[in-house]
Amino acid sequence: MKELIFVVEEDPEGGYTAKALGENIFTQGETVDELKQMIRDAIDCHFDDASQWPQIVRLHFVKDEVFALQ
Repeated sequence: MKELIFVVEEDPEGGYTAKALGENIFTQGETVDELKQMIRDAIDCHFDDASQWPQIVRLHFVKDEVFALQ
């Protein structure tokens, strides 16, 4: 696997959540740096062998904004 993409969102209760596209991997962290470490740990747990790890991990940050028109 060359690349694994995670969709990252701010958690309403604080911190961030990350879900991998195409793999059953979900994790969270209080800061972006902690989230990156948690993603590394989750990848390590998900794949049986380090040779299966992706070469690149892409973080796609999604931020929802809501505003009233009137």
